Amino acid sequence: MSPAARVLSVALLAAACSGADDAEPAQLTPDTELSAGAGTVFDTTRDAFSRPVGNLDGPGRDEFFLGNAIFSRSWVTAPASVSDFDGLGPLFNAGNCSSCHFKDGRGRPPTKPDEDFVSILVRLSVPGAGPHGEPIPDPVYGEQLQQDAVHGVAKEGKPRVTYVERAGAYADGEAYSLRVPTYTIEELGYGALAPGVMLSPRTAPSIVGMGLLEAIPAATLEALADPDDRDRDGISGRANHVWDPIAQRATIGRFGWKANAATIPQQDAAAFVNDMGITSTVFAAEICSGAQSACAAAPTGPFPQLREDLRAQVDFYVRTLGVPARRKPMADAVRRGRAMFDAARCSTCHLPTIRTGDAFEIPELARQELHPFSDLLLHDMGPDLADGRPDFEASGVEWRTPPLWGIGLVEHVNRHTFFLHDGRARGFAEAILWHGGEAAAARDAFVAMPKTDRDALVAFLGSL
Repeated sequence: MSPAARVLSVALLAAACSGADDAEPAQLTPDTELSAGAGTVFDTTRDAFSRPVGNLDGPGRDEFFLGNAIFSRSWVTAPASVSDFDGLGPLFNAGNCSSCHFKDGRGRPPTKPDEDFVSILVRLSVPGAGPHGEPIPDPVYGEQLQQDAVHGVAKEGKPRVTYVERAGAYADGEAYSLRVPTYTIEELGYGALAPGVMLSPRTAPSIVGMGLLEAIPAATLEALADPDDRDRDGISGRANHVWDPIAQRATIGRFGWKANAATIPQQDAAAFVNDMGITSTVFAAEICSGAQSACAAAPTGPFPQLREDLRAQVDFYVRTLGVPARRKPMADAVRRGRAMFDAARCSTCHLPTIRTGDAFEIPELARQELHPFSDLLLHDMGPDLADGRPDFEASGVEWRTPPLWGIGLVEHVNRHTFFLHDGRARGFAEAILWHGGEAAAARDAFVAMPKTDRDALVAFLGSL
């Protein structure tokens, strides 16, 4: 069924359901099934996150699948006969992009104390800021702990996480429990970490719809910001202004858990060098510090290890990943949950609707009405979620509002329900219960709801 036909279908369904719900209905538009306008994807299989935007044409789809092949291709240690894909390491976290972004979805933390980190990494920095406001890396281990290395080079260490349970209860007396993580690093390969080093564990986020988010004009995001809370609603979203190493200027950040990357090319190039040790024209140096002599002496392969044409194809792939359509958005429980979502003022930060600009270098991404449920701004999430690690203008208690589109398919696609920046929440309800700071009122409203309303709100999230 075409997107236009789906609009008509949902409109008819909305009319049929009118008045059927005794709760205050949410003001739903007829096309709420269309999460990303013409970029919406109608697929509920385990490949739902890996489809191109729905309006991509034939040549564009060919380019998309070429990028997909590079995204999934494993890199090997240099020198190798596969010269296009050698240069892995010397230090690295993963051998290909898909290891962390499995099926383009969400990573997870280990589920056992002795399990290695696979799709979650640990950022490192010491107090202070660099010339562009960026975090200052640990002088020996750099800005990210690499837990793997090529032959002859010492690995940097093994991050570990353990949990203790924290009991709580809803207003109606139903009990819940939150797991509180503690992170350690074992088997440090190059001596102690620097005094005062700050650790920030972060799971690999879902990458659906990133190009559509990139196509939102910066002015739109700046206009949403209210850093001084002038409207007195208790919410003071802030833009993170970061250094764009490609444009060589400061600009608004919109990607990453702290909105510390401005563009997809920047985000991709940073992931290649930090996660896999693959250099590019954006980040030309290997990630070896002065104390890591074996790393610096290791064979590196050609420069850049990521050729410009391959980098462009990966960027195109990430930019044109579509967004799954919502499932059953007009179901009674989902409609009631949407009303609860709005009543608790979750939608103040998880902004339901935003538009891409009139022009973008990939025309298919322009002029689309999106429902990402995010403002891409930074918000104080309270001390329980704080990592204490500033990142450009993001403070140690601030996190970017993550887009919620596609979140209801994570369990099916990625086989888990671990949410928040480090995956500590074991489902939607726990993720809400961890909210604090500016979101404390929304959390408290959820705690005060009767179970039927809490279940409806969770059902709504499951429809996204």
